[in-house]
Parts: sequence; structure tokens; C-alpha cells
Amino acid sequence: MLLYTTVGTNDLARAGRFYDAVLPFLGYRRQKEAPGEIGYGADADVRCRFWVVEPFNREPATFGNGVTVALVSPTRAAVDAFHAAALAQGGTDEGAPGLRPFHASFYAAFIRDHDGNKLAAVCEKPE
Repeated sequence: MLLYTTVGTNDLARAGRFYDAVLPFLGYRRQKEAPGEIGYGADADVRCRFWVVEPFNREPATFGNGVTVALVSPTRAAVDAFHAAALAQGGTDEGAPGLRPFHASFYAAFIRDHDGNKLAAVCEKPE
């Protein structure tokens, strides 16, 4: 359903280091970089689905209250690793890895990056 998603940053180099460290646990890697933007995608996908960008309008990047970008995780262990890597890179804990009440197999962790963007890693496989 979604073609791609973006999160804004005020420091692209710092954001790139953060996402380079945390997204590989979910199967994403940096695939493109251009002035003002970095694109991440899965090896099997021909297009970047997650972008970190400096806002086009040159205003400071801000995060949305109530906005969460949830990324599919292949395993619960990958959710745990994503969360640990995010914290090690200076991210903020917004919900430790664990089962959530959305359904019996909804295992997720929530973090915020340096710019306040909220991300979740979610594994819906029963384990």
C-alpha cells in the first residue's frame, strides 16, 4: 500500500550513522545518497522505501505528534537487536521489545531517533 516514507532530519550525517547502524537488523541498507537525502531499501527491492531527508522547504525538521513509522521485522530477535542498536546510537526508548495487545503475536519495540522521529520494529510471527 505505501510506496515510501520519509523522516526529516536536521543533521543528515548523524542520521545516516544512526540508520546505518539500526536498519540492517530489519533487512534494510543504505542504497542511495544524494544532497539532502539518504535512501534505504531491502536487497530484494529495486526501490528505496525509507528515506531520511533534510526538509525541502529548508525549514527545521520536526516530528509529528502521533506519527509512528512501523517497519516489518523478520524475527523477534531482530526487533530486540534493532532496539538495542538504536539505544547504543543515542536513540530514545519509547517502548522496550515485547508483546503488545494488538494481537497475540504482535512483538514490537519503539524508539525515537535524534530528531524525535518515532519508529517501531514489529514482528507478527508467532514464536
